[in-house]
Parts: sequence; structure tokens; C-alpha cells
Amino acid sequence: MSDRPGLRERKKAKTRALIQKVALRLFLEQGYAATTVEQIAEVAEVAPSTVFRYFATKEDLVLVDQFPPFVEALDSVPPEVGPVRAVRMAMRAMIETQTPEERADSVEREVLMLTAPELWAASVENVTGVARTLQERLAAREGRGADDAEIRNITGAILGVMVAVWFEWVKDREMDAPARLDEALAHLEAGLPLTRS
Repeated sequence: MSDRPGLRERKKAKTRALIQKVALRLFLEQGYAATTVEQIAEVAEVAPSTVFRYFATKEDLVLVDQFPPFVEALDSVPPEVGPVRAVRMAMRAMIETQTPEERADSVEREVLMLTAPELWAASVENVTGVARTLQERLAAREGRGADDAEIRNITGAILGVMVAVWFEWVKDREMDAPARLDEALAHLEAGLPLTRS
């Protein structure tokens, strides 16, 4: 009896992943606007109502909340580690748990979020939520209020570096984004020094 919920949850997760995989493929092949939920359902061999059971909106098929695993990784970093180093460590820990297929899907999602005008508003809302959560988590680590100006500045700097790498990654999909992000955060951690050429 106790095995049944576990099996049910695994089946749900499998169905959800399949629907999203199909949606991403169709969005990239046909364009986001040209792809309908009915087409996604047909290729995934589910009913359109099933698609909406797992994804409330079409945008949700692209947006994935990867932040909870990152927050868990960040919370597990020892409290004496500074904020930028803690984010670097958490990013590395989260990336190490991803399969190559999950990383490839991530690139596809990022490309869609930056190239489909219909997704821009959802992308901005997503980044805003990430910024708020990151600021709260970093403030809690430092024993400060979430509205602390220094925490806000550090959060903004970290997100600025991440977004810059994100834009680069979308243009150059062969780029080793995790390595580039780690280098960029290391540069931020060092105080953003300019090397003389």
C-alpha cells in the first residue's frame, strides 16, 4: 500500500517531463506562438486537459522552477562563507546533480525565454522572484534584514553577472556555461579587478 503513492508520483513526474520535453521540441521547431497546446497534447499522446493539469499556462511549459534545489544547496553552505562564494558553491552543487540532458533542456528553455517575445514578461517576473528569494536567503545567512542595502547591492551584482552569462550562453550554445558562470562569479568575488593587457 505504501508503494502506491510513490509509483503514482513517479508516473506523474514522468508524464510532466514528457509533456515539457515535447513542448520544448515543438516550440523550437515551429516557434512558440505557432505551437498550440492541442499539438503538444497530440504528440505527447495525452489530452489537452492533461497538459493544463500539469502546466496552468502555456508559458509554464517553458518556465521551470529550478530555484528550490539552488536554495537548498545555498542553505547547506557553511554560514561563515561569504555571499558570493556561497552562491558559487551552491551553483556548482546544483549543476553537478544535473544530467547532460537536463543541461541541454535548460539551454533550450533559456533560448526560448530570450527569443520569444510572448515569454519576456514571464521571464522578467521569474527573474524578479529569483532576485527577491536570493536577497532574502543571503540576508538570512548574514543575520540581516531582507531590505538591507548592502545585501541588495550584493544580490544585484550576483544577478548582473548571471544575466550577462545567460545572454552569452543563448548566443553561443556550445559555451560551457557552468564554467563561465563560475569564472564570472570568481571575478566578482575578487572585487571585479581589470587586468592590464
